[in-house]
Amino acid sequence: MTVFPLWAERNVVEYVNPIIGTNSMGHTFPGACVPFGLIQLSPDTDTIPHNVNGEYQKDVYKYCAGYQYSDSTIVGFSHTHLSGTGHSDLGDILIMPTVGELKLNPGRAGVPGEGYRSRFSHSTEHTAAGYYEVMLDDYQIKAQLTATPRTGVHKYTYPKDADGRIILDLSHGIYNYDGKVLWANLRVENDTLLTGYRITNGWARTNYTYFAISFSQPVTHYGYVDKKKVQYSGFWRRFKLDENFPEISGRSIVSYFEFDTSANPELVIKVALSGVSTEGALKNLKAETEGKDFDCLVREASRSWEEKLHAFEIDGTEDQKEMFYTSLYHTMINPSVYMDVDGAYRGLDHNIHHAENFTNYTIFSLWDTYRAEHPFLNVVAPKENADMVASMIKHQQQSVHKMLPVWSLMGNENWCMSGYHATSVLADAIAKGICADGKDALKAMVETSNVDYYDHLDDYKKLGYIPFDKSVTAMSSTLEFAYDDWTVYQTALKLGEQEVADQYYQRALNYRKIFDEKLGFVRPRYSDGSFKKDFDPLQTHGEGFIEGNSWNFSFHVPHDVMGLKDLMGGDKAFIRKIDELFEMHLPAKYYEKNEDITEEGLLGGYVHGNEPSHHIPYLYAWTSQPWKTQYWVREILNRMYRNDIDGLSGNDDCGQMSAWYMFSVMGFYPVCPGTDQYVLGAPYFREVKYRLPNGNMLEIKAPEVSDKNRYVQALYINGKLYDKLYVTHDDLLKGGVWEYKMGDTPNKKRGQKMIAKPYSLTTGIKK
Repeated sequence: MTVFPLWAERNVVEYVNPIIGTNSMGHTFPGACVPFGLIQLSPDTDTIPHNVNGEYQKDVYKYCAGYQYSDSTIVGFSHTHLSGTGHSDLGDILIMPTVGELKLNPGRAGVPGEGYRSRFSHSTEHTAAGYYEVMLDDYQIKAQLTATPRTGVHKYTYPKDADGRIILDLSHGIYNYDGKVLWANLRVENDTLLTGYRITNGWARTNYTYFAISFSQPVTHYGYVDKKKVQYSGFWRRFKLDENFPEISGRSIVSYFEFDTSANPELVIKVALSGVSTEGALKNLKAETEGKDFDCLVREASRSWEEKLHAFEIDGTEDQKEMFYTSLYHTMINPSVYMDVDGAYRGLDHNIHHAENFTNYTIFSLWDTYRAEHPFLNVVAPKENADMVASMIKHQQQSVHKMLPVWSLMGNENWCMSGYHATSVLADAIAKGICADGKDALKAMVETSNVDYYDHLDDYKKLGYIPFDKSVTAMSSTLEFAYDDWTVYQTALKLGEQEVADQYYQRALNYRKIFDEKLGFVRPRYSDGSFKKDFDPLQTHGEGFIEGNSWNFSFHVPHDVMGLKDLMGGDKAFIRKIDELFEMHLPAKYYEKNEDITEEGLLGGYVHGNEPSHHIPYLYAWTSQPWKTQYWVREILNRMYRNDIDGLSGNDDCGQMSAWYMFSVMGFYPVCPGTDQYVLGAPYFREVKYRLPNGNMLEIKAPEVSDKNRYVQALYINGKLYDKLYVTHDDLLKGGVWEYKMGDTPNKKRGQKMIAKPYSLTTGIKK
């Protein structure tokens, strides 16, 4: 363990509250995991299917992470979950301890006694980083969970007057539906060891999950049912398969295993997963848990989080510390390790590969996480992010399309959302010295950006925009492509590839081709060059944008803010437009039918609960009124982040919402990943100390800061006045003391010179 000074009065892991954000919009889970681990062992509270006979069931959206705080029953504990996503999958290998009558169906929430689910009370829930505990009231079984990177560990304490049983439901899944499980196989190797696998067809189209399960007590009796009996069983029919037969296979398997717990009521179960093989799962089980009891593994999980989280110390209230450290925790749940301890992993081509000198990762929600999550990892976990970049490059090399990941999930591409934002992650890592393999990265970026059949790239390259008559999300995709193309330009420039840089410089300016300068908005444009006539810039649906409207997406030019400012009418008009976005009243008709947006996630027309808007409050830095960033960022922090069950204003989206918080409370934000710059806002706390991975200490001090004193009067870095409105990655790495003088009125002279402004591709279209 890396030893840091004990700055806090208690270990910082005690401030982590995994329950924050577990309500309908947060979509996080309260269970046990370790930083970037494959395992997220957590309770699932219902089994709502994604669809019934092809018809979407809207209530399933609440169960993206498997858990709803408002529910009163638990159906079991599964080992894989997504953190804060707006769509879902996984929920692999569900285990539920029971006693009494054998039930092999979870039953309905309204009639819990009819199935194996159990009622529970939040008063018996105890959560911490790497640990979860609850009492299952119907069985009086105490459940305790912890995890290693590749193994979920359960400890069940059964009542004294009943023999223990577990249900192992291989048909269960999150966003489940009839036919999602293609096949499951289970072998009883001996009376304390099971191995097996299942193949599912979900968001990850072909997901192989192999497992090895060890029991601390011997199995006395077991059996199963297959809810989807196969039409042909061959000569297996000579056996009595459903009871005490060591080979179990089928499409909808629910099995049970019984134990004599009269002498020892505690049963410890270790479940190791692998994407490669049962042999790989056994290796993972042995390497990570052999010779370690439950309490030892809990301590190791806690220590792994303490090492990551204790790099920070803040001067704040207990409530603020809980919000801060929980947000930091959220940034390190996903992406997740996706390889065995011996380096073997299942690639995108579904062949088995061996990682050489890197750790392979999966769960890349890149439309969300390129903005702040991956840039934040460049600051707090550069080694891990370098491995994530290497994983993305391997993904591209294994892709039959020769594309970097769009949304990578368990060795699959699920094609969710738009753009090719892995180029941003690669460019940012190269710009900040995290990734040294620039040649392979640039090759992958160029090939990705020339797959003509992906999202109308052929039209985009020909016309400079995607026509609205070709795609319902043409305008947002055009803006995203233009930014992504800038990241290729920036990388090529850094690597001395001038010809490539020149080509992508022109592509980076394509955002201009869909701007209606008379209106000052991006406007849907057709193949013939004409703009859509009946256009509503407040409308999300039917106007050419994905998960956003023109009011928000028109600001999506992070690489050329000066050019954007000119398109919107110059400095004063640009400021007025951002002001209006924050101050307007957005009628409910524009968001009430959107699953991702609620009124609580709005500041005027600014939508913090969804990612396309996240950089907007920082755009004032390019104007004559940069202090407005300081005002609005603090408003967002106060209104959109609360230490509460429903404490997030939208889906955390694999750490993006939390990474925005972490950057913003420190007082800076990566508006344009791919540069080495962070745009300055203002610190939220009186003091933040951060021990960087290189060993340097960064101290950010603002003794007078408060909701009233939110305006920066001056910034001194190591005692020297600093007038720029940005800092560089090298500035961070050097550490030192940043001291802010704060006040209740803006310093309107600060940051006015052009030299103080952050990066922009051009100085404006009219220069």
